[in-house]
Parts: sequence; structure tokens; C-alpha cells
Amino acid sequence: MSGTLVLDCEGLSQLVRRAPELIEWLAAAEAEDIRVVTSSVTLVEARDPRTGQARFDYAVSRVNIVPPTEAVARHASGILAAAGPHGHKYALDAIVAATALAAPAPVTVLTSDPEDLVPLCGSGVRVVKV
Repeated sequence: MSGTLVLDCEGLSQLVRRAPELIEWLAAAEAEDIRVVTSSVTLVEARDPRTGQARFDYAVSRVNIVPPTEAVARHASGILAAAGPHGHKYALDAIVAATALAAPAPVTVLTSDPEDLVPLCGSGVRVVKV
């Protein structure tokens, strides 16, 4: 493997919706042997009841699901403490950031909220708006 592509809620949601940009990202990742991951908590955040379960499950089957281990949760907590924000609004972003920081480099995170994730990920992760 030569790196990691991390999908946050919007990245996964766009994959479920089969957005062309996300399909292109996945094809490029596959061509470059880049592992595509999302946190298991992102499955909960991205689940839209207006989307059929089969469609959601198919999209999820195309990525590797990473559970938030205690180490990831502790790292996420530390990231939030260092960055300043706190509370449930930032908790899932911090878990995504900690997941990205624990992944094999180079790492790219696809998100609709780069302004939230850049401070949490630091310079070690490329954050791209989708």
C-alpha cells in the first residue's frame, strides 16, 4: 500500500450518492494501491434514512472500516485539547483526524469541512474539500 485516503461524513455520503468526483477519487486510489478508509463512527453520521439500506451498504463495502480504538479515542481527545474546541460538535471530526494521523502516509482526508479538520490534522495530513 502506498498511502491512505480517508473519507469523513461528506466523503462517505458522496460515495453513497455516487457523486462523480468521489468515484474518480476511488478509482485513482485503487489504481495507485491506496487504502480507502472511514471510521466506523462515520457510518452513523453519514446514514441518511432517505437512502436505501442496500445502496448504503454497497458504498460502505467499497471502503475499509476502522474502529475507534481506545488509542484513537485518546489521541482524538488530545487533539481537541491541543486545538481548543470541545464538545460533541468536534468529537467526530477529532476521531476522523486521529484515524487519519494513525494511517499509513501519505494521507489525504476528503471532507466538506476543511476549516474544521485542518487544525485537527496538522501538516501531516492533506485535507481536501469535496
